[in-house]
Amino acid sequence: MMRLTSEQQEIYDGKKGETYAKIMETLVRYGELFGAEEMVEVTGKYGHLVTSFGLQVINPVYKLMDELIGAGVISKQQFTMDPRPLDRNVPSNVIQDLVFYKFMYSEQKRYEKQLSKLGLKSKDSFSCACYFDEQGNRPKKGDILSWAESSAVVYANSVLGARCNRNSGIIELFGSILGCVPKFGLLTDEGRKATWKVEVKTTKLPPAQVLGSAIGMKVMEDVPYVYGLSDFLGKELTPEVCDYLKNFGAATASNGAVGLYHIDKLTPEAVELGESLIADNARTYVIDDAEIQRVIDSYPIIWKNKDAKPKMCFIGCPHLSKSELIGWIHDIYEGVKESGKKTTTIPTVLTAAPGVLDAIRGSKEESMAEEIHLTLSYICPLMYCDNPLVHSVPIITNSNKLRTYTSCRFYEDKKILQMITGRGRM
Repeated sequence: MMRLTSEQQEIYDGKKGETYAKIMETLVRYGELFGAEEMVEVTGKYGHLVTSFGLQVINPVYKLMDELIGAGVISKQQFTMDPRPLDRNVPSNVIQDLVFYKFMYSEQKRYEKQLSKLGLKSKDSFSCACYFDEQGNRPKKGDILSWAESSAVVYANSVLGARCNRNSGIIELFGSILGCVPKFGLLTDEGRKATWKVEVKTTKLPPAQVLGSAIGMKVMEDVPYVYGLSDFLGKELTPEVCDYLKNFGAATASNGAVGLYHIDKLTPEAVELGESLIADNARTYVIDDAEIQRVIDSYPIIWKNKDAKPKMCFIGCPHLSKSELIGWIHDIYEGVKESGKKTTTIPTVLTAAPGVLDAIRGSKEESMAEEIHLTLSYICPLMYCDNPLVHSVPIITNSNKLRTYTSCRFYEDKKILQMITGRGRM
């Protein structure tokens, strides 16, 4: 039986009511499955929940929420959410709108009301990149978190030096409600040691999405310690470097199941502890130019017609930072103008956090996007694309995460820009 503090034991024994007791028992059982011997206090200011979509088929979740609300349960810490699945600004047809709003995500409004009662940080707290300054959920080094979103967890662990396991389902909500989580895995010093040494020996900086994909598919859920990347990125976590690591980490987490990586001479724990983070008998994986190309060539094309003309493009999975959003708008705008066109050749959606979109409201970049008919949205591209109605639509993306979970076809940034602007078309 897991060791509990006197306060935790009282909750477990039902002194705060049956509902709190069930929540504690769930966390205890969950922790014991992974060998946890005790709970640890959640010290991060906010939680983060992954289930942000009001799918009709997850009715048990809404029943659970009603039970929690009915019992007067309020989360000890407020929480942010993954992106919303719906945005009427995103191109869609009548049938898609009917299915999305009347059937698939018909419980969205009800669900968001439930979340607000339980502790949602704000009505705009919906982004997979909750750690952006504009979203206000940026943990500090050493903070213990109760989070679930894979790309957010790997960023918090690796780039920010916080501590969090990749919790599942409703577990992260329960951790926020009680203010404690089982101590195992990436919450422990031993669990944060690297069991893989990855040597990057490429002639130039590898594409973040491809390098992350290669490492994720190789190490799976293990922790890699990466050499050579700081030769290209430097030894400072600048905003541009953080953007690179955001996209790199998202690919390691989706193409594999990485929850933490260390970059030699760059990420906080690697700077502080160096090679002492590497476990005995760690395996080695060498990545050179040929390996990068092999990985790209291995991606399956699952369009019915492999030669189909793309009908749509999504950029921003995970959500774009402010600098990324502005950069893409300028690059696309200039490409469209240079090609002598008035709009993009393919309907293109740039997705970013609500706070990031607010930050460029009224700016010249917003006007540029409107002029060439770029769609700026807070939507979750994965939720838009992962359904039978869209599977048959040839959609392109620069996101390895979106490629992995949907029928979208992956291209590197340079090729994406060429395809959506018509500039230098081959």
